[in-house]
Amino acid sequence: MIGLELVVLLGVAVLVGQFVAQRLGVAPPVVLLVVGALVGLVPAVRQTQLPPEVVLLLFLPVLLYWESLTTSMREIRTNLRGIALLSTVLVILTAGAVAVAGHALGLPWGPAWALGAAVAPTDATAVGVLARALPRRQVTVLRAESLVNDGTALVIFGLAVGITVGEEHLTLPHVGALFLLAYGGGAAVGVAVAWVNMNLRRRLDDPLLGNLVMILAPFTAYLLAEMIHASGVLAVVVSGLIMAQVAPSLIRAEHRRQALAFWPLLTFIINGTLFVLVGVELQYALRHLNRSDLQDALTAIGVVSVVLVAVRFAFLFASAYLIRAIDRRPQQRLRRMSHRARVVSGFAGFRGAVSLAVALSVPETLDSGGPFPDRDFIVFVTSGVIVVTLVVQGLLLPGVVRWARLPHDTSVDEEEVLADTTATEEAIQALPRLADELGTTPKVTEWLRQEYEAHLATVRARGAGSDGDLALLHNRHYTDLRLALIAHKRATVVRLRDERHIDDTVLRRLQAALDNEEVRLAGREQAE
Repeated sequence: MIGLELVVLLGVAVLVGQFVAQRLGVAPPVVLLVVGALVGLVPAVRQTQLPPEVVLLLFLPVLLYWESLTTSMREIRTNLRGIALLSTVLVILTAGAVAVAGHALGLPWGPAWALGAAVAPTDATAVGVLARALPRRQVTVLRAESLVNDGTALVIFGLAVGITVGEEHLTLPHVGALFLLAYGGGAAVGVAVAWVNMNLRRRLDDPLLGNLVMILAPFTAYLLAEMIHASGVLAVVVSGLIMAQVAPSLIRAEHRRQALAFWPLLTFIINGTLFVLVGVELQYALRHLNRSDLQDALTAIGVVSVVLVAVRFAFLFASAYLIRAIDRRPQQRLRRMSHRARVVSGFAGFRGAVSLAVALSVPETLDSGGPFPDRDFIVFVTSGVIVVTLVVQGLLLPGVVRWARLPHDTSVDEEEVLADTTATEEAIQALPRLADELGTTPKVTEWLRQEYEAHLATVRARGAGSDGDLALLHNRHYTDLRLALIAHKRATVVRLRDERHIDDTVLRRLQAALDNEEVRLAGREQAE
């Protein structure tokens, strides 16, 4: 029964945390961490240890896949060099700096490197939740960095743990082979899973089966990559990025509508649950440290947190000057980021669920049968660092963004107007030909022409910023009246059901049609 109780408790914790965060105007992860720490006081939860497989195999693939599907591939290609440096070189430097700090605090080199690998990668989930207010380019770079850097960290972690327990030997060819397998093998698996996914989606007409394939894709990619000791993270990301490019022309509308209704809810629940579990795990780790170790661990949390921020800031500024010195092409100058924007990126290096899962993956024993040195210390420090980055940096980030006075990014709105205008104009041009091919009556053709021309006038007025334009006013009145009529129709259908003139089955069918129309109109109203 504890499993069901835990599910209900976590669900209630996510609900309460999100509600409190909205009422207080605080970033949800901050409140959810506090709620998780309070949940950890419950005796039944106190006896529960979170298996790392839950995060690595159950939660992480879903979150990474959705982040990949909703990331701008164009922005990734434009900023590929910076993303590659952040997700490889910065991770290695960060892990090394934390290892040196950990060793100076008394950890053996193996556990110190394991701690460094655990806290080195930034978290895509935390970045996606806490950095939404940033310009699109910065958000894309931060998300792409978070999607890829896990693979680098996991290779470093595997080496550190393997050397400590006596399974690995550190040689340059061996390390190079591990990185090549992690990235090359992960990318190859991702491409293969995406190819299978595409062929299945072409052949499946049932939306339920199509979206089942979509759900299986990230788990399959992660599992196959891990089976060959490649990066499961990179496999999921590559598969998701490929599907994001081919899905618009491959997947049917009913499949897409169902996916867009299901996946945001799923990722919302998983995100909230993970932040709660970080708070719970902090309680668990706290109970396994004596007072002396606790003082050392708290000191280590402060030191490691400072090291993470310092290394990130130093790398962001040093790499920028190095690139400017090497690459003086005009197009490179256009991609330059201001110092204030770089400070914002420095504060956005949040740690999250991946770091916790890596720390929990530290084995409990060595090959000799003895305990792994300072395992509880590593788990507690990692949990504490996650809390510090999410709470302290998460609360400071809005103020830093205001200080930076970053220019408002209107490119998405401008491109949306461009796409909508162009698509509507070309549709109007194609209308006579398509009507002839389909044998449409002139009256219906004229109705559609008038509707499309009214929509085009509205889009043009919105693009010109003419809030008081007559076309916008007519569109707003049209939308309001249609929504009012839908509400009246829905009330009539419910009354007919209550009077037993129609069955519940009929009610559900008509209600689904009315709901679709209402959602479409409501979305259109928000766009205006």
